[in-house]
Amino acid sequence: MKWSSIIICAYLPTLMSSLGYGAVIPLIPLTAVHNGASTALAAAIAALVGIGQIIGDVPAGWLVTKIGEKWSLVIAMLIDAAALASMGLVDQLGLLAIAVLVNGMAGAVYGIARQNYLTVAIPYQYRARALSTLGGVFRVGRFVGPLAGLWILRESSMPWAYGFAAITSVLAAAVTTVMPDLPPVETPNIAEDEAPAKISTWTIARNNSKVFLTTGLGVTALMLVRSARRSLVPLWCNANGLTPATTDLIYAWSMAADVLLFLPGGALMDKFGRWWVAVPSIFIQAIALLVLPLAHTAITIGTVAIIIGIGNGASSGIVMTLGSDASPDIGRPQFLAAWRLLSDTGTALGPVVVTLVTLAWPLSLASIVMAIIGLAGSYWMGRWVPRGKR
Repeated sequence: MKWSSIIICAYLPTLMSSLGYGAVIPLIPLTAVHNGASTALAAAIAALVGIGQIIGDVPAGWLVTKIGEKWSLVIAMLIDAAALASMGLVDQLGLLAIAVLVNGMAGAVYGIARQNYLTVAIPYQYRARALSTLGGVFRVGRFVGPLAGLWILRESSMPWAYGFAAITSVLAAAVTTVMPDLPPVETPNIAEDEAPAKISTWTIARNNSKVFLTTGLGVTALMLVRSARRSLVPLWCNANGLTPATTDLIYAWSMAADVLLFLPGGALMDKFGRWWVAVPSIFIQAIALLVLPLAHTAITIGTVAIIIGIGNGASSGIVMTLGSDASPDIGRPQFLAAWRLLSDTGTALGPVVVTLVTLAWPLSLASIVMAIIGLAGSYWMGRWVPRGKR
């Protein structure tokens, strides 16, 4: 299998689709408000992306096993394109909510199929760099995409932004159709009822329960802390009287640190082992969240946001890498589906924890609670993630 084919067919579609999706991420709650939703309902509709991913994780593992990575990716991106186009065309909140949910489910298929493909196609000694680059490409798309969306909104309207996102997904699907197929999994001396396609995700999860209850819980904590930035930083900016434009600039600084560090992080994992990225990453983010309540100006809040971005960017691909390392040869898509279920749950829980804490206590305490979760997660990761290369 040629490296050039893998690079073009694995990373280019990821960049294209993430550019389109990045352009419309901020527009989903605004679209809901435009169609008559309250602020709370708009936030709930936007959160359906994460819920759709959780719902779609287990079926995604089955689909990848059944029809393979390439056609799972193509189907997911075409469904994603239809969902994105629908978001820009519908004028009813119920239909918008369905489209957002379907978008999340398609994302689950996309994530598992892409990770499984690179896990098999890339030799172990380059795996962390390959997966951290995949995570970095997502970050580039999420960083540049909103800029493209801003330009479209200035020149046209929200439906055209959704149309742009749908077109990028269709083009990504077209590029993926020429992706080389993986060699079939060899299953010598395995009974028919134990064939990969007939093994359930729950069976794989039960057989690998130790890794899910150890490293997997650490991954959940990491994703929970990661997702806190999306709500805590903007809310803390607002609480300190910063303008939306300043808040956007601070968030852009944080994302820039994300984008710049994914390659060094992957190289570090391949050279010294996963521990040396996983543990410092969550620890740095936890310390930054612990310090955030002490920051009250644009410069100090921006500095904390950059530190969070450094911790997050260096760990680009760590969740996928740890999952790929632990995955069995037989039943790998099902294993990765269960692994993604843990990480997606952590992502979904982050904003929920922030919301629940702020219902009764100040926003600063929410940041401290997330920091404590991060510190506990760094200890847990340090306990269970192997320090060596394997």
